[in-house]
Amino acid sequence: MRPNLLRAAMTDGNVAANAWISSGGAYAAEALSHAGFDSVTIDLQHGMFGVDTAIALLQAVSSGPAVPMVRCSRSDPAEIGKLLDAGAYGIICPSIDDAAACADFVAACRYPGTGVRSFGPSRGLLYGGDDYVAHADTTVLTWAMIESAAALTQLDEIVAVGGLDGVYIGPNDLALSLGERPGGPFSEPVLAAIVRVVSAARRRGIYVGAFCGGEDAARQLVDLGLDLVTPGNDISLLRDAATRRIAAIRGHRALATADAGGY
Repeated sequence: MRPNLLRAAMTDGNVAANAWISSGGAYAAEALSHAGFDSVTIDLQHGMFGVDTAIALLQAVSSGPAVPMVRCSRSDPAEIGKLLDAGAYGIICPSIDDAAACADFVAACRYPGTGVRSFGPSRGLLYGGDDYVAHADTTVLTWAMIESAAALTQLDEIVAVGGLDGVYIGPNDLALSLGERPGGPFSEPVLAAIVRVVSAARRRGIYVGAFCGGEDAARQLVDLGLDLVTPGNDISLLRDAATRRIAAIRGHRALATADAGGY
């Protein structure tokens, strides 16, 4: 089976950079896969598309070297199974608030013996290889999202669920749940919660990742010891690049006008 290079990179102690697709553009997904990211995640929960487009986006990501992952819309075995059958090598599941929900999610990602995933790997065989079924359970990454005050109270039980590979922090929903404003720099309560999650994950020997809004927050997460960092989504990357280039154009015109005597 095709190895999961994201798993290998994190196991080796490297910090993985994860891209995030919220638009439905296959070209953008393909470009980000070739941009140097370790993985590209298709956001089916808040992305502006449905399952059919998510499958096309997985194909686009798979054309490059990045590992294809998906954030499912919810913990639904049918949806998760379809995404895995389409070639997702990692599933990030939102709203995991307790161990029972986490166990159900992990079971949806694993074949019988340890889980309830239905047979029908389809594109998984094409992307993963003929021996996909024999190795999928130890290759595909399972990420439970920690994004609520309730999840924090059940943190030790969640990270202890067998077969869970990692926890993924959703800082904006976590902020809302803690009574904080989402977006922008991490507030002290959110930062303290992130530290708690990292500590719990380390005790169990599982990975920890998180979404963040930009470069400063990404550096902060790296300093906190995360294994995987998502520095914004495709739209924020586009907006950031556009803002910088517009500023360069207008700033250059202003300098040229000043050098010419102000007219």
